[in-house]
Formats: sequence, structure tokens, C-alpha cells
Amino acid sequence: MAPHMTHFRMRARTGERQKVIDHFDLWQRGRRHQAAGFVRFVLCSNVNDPEEFMAYAMFADKKAYDANSNQDDESLGLGGILAKYGAEGVETYLVTATRGEKGWFGPPEEYPGLAELGGIREGELKDAAKVLGLREVTLLDYQDGELDKADQGLFTQQLVHHIRRIRPQVVVTFDHNGVYGHPDHIAATRAATAATLAAADAGFDEPSGLPPHAVSKLYYFAWTDEVRQAYEAAFGELVMQINGVERRAVPWPHWTISTWIDTSAHWTTVWEAIKCHCTQLPGYQKLLDLPEEYHRVLWGRLTFHRVLTLVPTTDPEDDMFAGIRLSART
Repeated sequence: MAPHMTHFRMRARTGERQKVIDHFDLWQRGRRHQAAGFVRFVLCSNVNDPEEFMAYAMFADKKAYDANSNQDDESLGLGGILAKYGAEGVETYLVTATRGEKGWFGPPEEYPGLAELGGIREGELKDAAKVLGLREVTLLDYQDGELDKADQGLFTQQLVHHIRRIRPQVVVTFDHNGVYGHPDHIAATRAATAATLAAADAGFDEPSGLPPHAVSKLYYFAWTDEVRQAYEAAFGELVMQINGVERRAVPWPHWTISTWIDTSAHWTTVWEAIKCHCTQLPGYQKLLDLPEEYHRVLWGRLTFHRVLTLVPTTDPEDDMFAGIRLSART
């Protein structure tokens, strides 16, 4: 979910562009010396973004599923819950639509091309998934920046297949605004929402013929205004121009948030996962440079809007498996 330069107009502070280039040069040197262990940002311990989870080991039949659009969304956006639930023994799964092959922070003349950058970013994603403890990562081969133009019926059908195959209890995705108006994020939300409902419908066919599965809970990632302020302190105003219309981040008021997850114990794991996305590090450094109060806002807790539940629960929640764990015990 990091703002790619191809997606955003960034109103940055003086000297910021040179800082980005300097960090990019550091990354290039690190890539050349990886074999010697220099600037290799991978610690294989534990990792979704959107997209599936399973409960604790004692609830080994519980799963969580995260449906995202682009690379790095699983770490930067939802890394805290993936790390938290993964560490607790929950089986977590990620389905991502694109390889993020248009997300390039380096000089335009050094852009390696869609295919090569897509391959690099796929490798970065898999490294991050190991850090976060994800059980499985699935890529759907859509082109970065074109997801909203793809066949939405087919996209939904593909997600239905994975929901029926994995059979998660919890599904998490972006919100209906795509967090900041990103067309890929909006398309992912629409398809994930439709697929969650269609997966339970015995009359909805998909080629594999798997039996229906009813997801217990569906969540949207809900940015607060405090989180928006923290990101804009790092990146400048988050603004996109789509078909001549200006789009900005759309925060959720606190009263709309159903679920507040404490992720403060897992921020170091999240950062190790973020560092796996080496091609994006020049931009991420700006987050690291933020004052401590912003880090508490960004990594201390994650907030969500519960779209549907088939199990008993009340607001506010501090656990995405609230009601599911209770059902497992009774």
C-alpha cells in the first residue's frame, strides 16, 4: 500500500527527491552484495494483507484469508495482524491480484521493465510472507494498475475458488474507498466482498466444483484520520488523479470502527517484512524517519470495520476471531 511514484502526486519537502535517490543507490549496492550478507533484509521467523487467517493451534480448523491487490500491501497495511495471528498459531493465507510491477522508486531510465520488476517483487513478497509466517501466497497474474479494467466476474470467480479451497473463517480486504481511492484496491474490495457471499451460495458455480463455504466474518481495513496524518507526514499529501478527478485518503470516523487490534508487540516483525520489499525501500525510509508518536499510531494497533458476521459478537472487538473461538468451545 505504499504510495508508488507512478500512482501518486507527492507534494514533498525540499530535498526529498535527492533523499529518495540516495536511498535507492544504497539499495542497489545492497542487491549487488547480497551473497556477502550486505543489506539483505530477510529474517525468516514469522508473517495479510488481504487475506486469510486461521485461529490458534487449539482452533486448528480456523483460518484467515487476506485478499489484496498489490505487492507490499500485506506488510505495510495488514502486516500487524498477519504477524500477530501467525505467531498465535493461526493459519494465514494471502491472495494478491498483481505483482506490483509498476511500483518503481528509482530513476525512470533504470526501470527494469514490467516482467523483470514483477519477478523481483514476487520474490520480495515471498520473502516477506516467510517473515510474517504466512502459510501460502497466491498470485492471480493481473497487471498492476489495470485491475479495475479486468473482467470482474472472472476475478470474483477466482476468489470464490480460493475461499472454497482454503475454507477460512475470516476474510480481510481493503475498504470500499480503496483506502485512498486506488482503483486496484477498490476492485479487490468489490471482488472479495462478492466472493465472500458467492462462496456460500450452492448455486454459484466455479470450474473446480468445490463445495460451498460460509465465511464467518468479513472485515474492511479502516484507516483512522490519525493514520492518514502519519502517512502524509512521511509522503506528503496522498493524492491521485483518476479520469481528471482528484482522489484523497478517506479516513473512517472512530464510531464506524468495530475492531481495534493491538499489534504493538509485533511491529519489529512487520518492519522486517517491509524490508523484504527492497525495491520499495527508498519510500519506506520516510516512515522509519518519523517521530515516535507517529510510529505508535502506525504500528501500535490496526483498525477494521466488520462488514458481516455469522457468529455472536459485540462492539468494540479486540480480536477478529471473537465469537469464532466461543463457537469452537461450545
